[in-house]
This record gives sequence, C-alpha cells and structure tokens, in this order.
Amino acid sequence: MLSINLKGKTALVTGVSNGIGLGIAKMLAKAGCDISGCGLSAIDSEAAQTYITSIQAENRKALYTSLDITSNKDREALVNKTITAFKKIDILISNAGANIFEGAEKCTDKKWQFNMELNLKSHWALSKLCKPYLESSNNGVILLMTSNHAYHTIPGCFPYNVTKTALKALVQSLAIEWGPKIRTIGIAPGFIDTPGNQKWFDSFPDAKAERHRTINMHPVKKIGTTEDVGMLCAFLASDMASFISGTTYLIDGGRSALMQD
Repeated sequence: MLSINLKGKTALVTGVSNGIGLGIAKMLAKAGCDISGCGLSAIDSEAAQTYITSIQAENRKALYTSLDITSNKDREALVNKTITAFKKIDILISNAGANIFEGAEKCTDKKWQFNMELNLKSHWALSKLCKPYLESSNNGVILLMTSNHAYHTIPGCFPYNVTKTALKALVQSLAIEWGPKIRTIGIAPGFIDTPGNQKWFDSFPDAKAERHRTINMHPVKKIGTTEDVGMLCAFLASDMASFISGTTYLIDGGRSALMQD
C-alpha cells in the first residue's frame, strides 16, 4: 500500500501557532518530517507549546521561533536558526497571513500596505531566503498558501483578495524560474474550521445558524479541517507529486462549483 513518506525531510512552516499552520505541521510530522515552525505567539505560550508537543508526539524534531514575518530581520533570523538546528530546508510552507477585510472605499493606505507586506511580500521574501537550501535538497518544494478569494470573492474582502489573487502569479513565476530544482505550488483553502472562521461566524446574530447556512453551501455538506489542508500539503511535498508545479489547488469542498442563488 502506498503511503506519503517525508522521512528525513525538514520543513519550514510559518504560522504554526494555531489554525491551518498547526494542522499542516501535524500532518507533515505524521509523514515523518521534522518541523521548524514560527508564529506571533511567545515561545512559552500555550499555542507554541501545543505545536511543539504535537510534533514531538510523532517522534519528530520541533523548533519554534516567535517573530513578525513581515520583518526582514526576523525572516533572516528564522532561516538561519532553522539551518543551524537542522542543517537543511527541504520544504517551505509559507502559510502565515491574516484576513484584512476593509472594503475598497474604506481601506486606508496603511491597511493596504500592511496587507501587501503580510499577505504577499512575506511569501516572496521568505522564498528567496530559502531558495539556496531548497536547491541543495534533492527535491525542493515551496507551497504558498493563498485562498479561495483568489478565484471568487464577496463584498468587503478587499484588499485581502487582491494579494491572494497575486499569489497565484507568484506561484507561476517561481515555478518557471526556479524549476526544475524547486517545485512551487499554491493551495487555496475555502472555509476551514479555524479560530479565525469561528470569529467570522460569531460576528452574526446567530452563529450556529450562519455555520449551518455555510455548511449547506458546500456540496460535501461540511466545512474543511486544518488536517484536510495538512494532508494535501504532505502529498504535494512528497515524491508522489513530483510532476506537479506552477499551479494552485482549490480545497473548498466544491463550494466554488455551485452557483449561490
């Protein structure tokens, strides 16, 4: 029986303190990967310790760095710390980001710039820092986390959707310029059960009713889990996906296929 095997690999995963990043780190560890993770949470926080414990429970090595991913200095320190600890980087999963929903008219220059720094530039800048190490790997892989908002969006989600759309182009550029030594792939999640999406539900008068309505918008009649995204990442980072590069995959339970009348 075939199984995803990442034994002997080291992955750098951003945004592991909670949500999708934590789910990705867990699934990669289950496949045998050592993880260098980072997030905004302090090293002694419950979130950071949960990440470390989860990886160690799979008998894999875990490193955690508290940082601001929009800082050049912090990004450089993260990569250097990872190389010092693991001597290599085989997989980069650039996941860290935030929902910056302002609307086209109300969005300020400050919010626009922060969105560009966090949700676009940080992915490109971190990829450049990791490039020499990924090239030294037998099969370097970059996975960039975009969103279903890169394909279809709703009112009020500007400027978040702009950067998520731009990430599809970044995936294409890195794939054609850095291949064949590095494969680059985008992942575009839809509704995933995370604290961020729960916050969205809680913004409605009846959170349970809104969750139920959202579930019914999906042909699979459920919301995705962080582990669902993590399993896709593990597959795409493995040799099983060696012919996949330069494209972005929607993981949205079929929601984008259904007209929402």
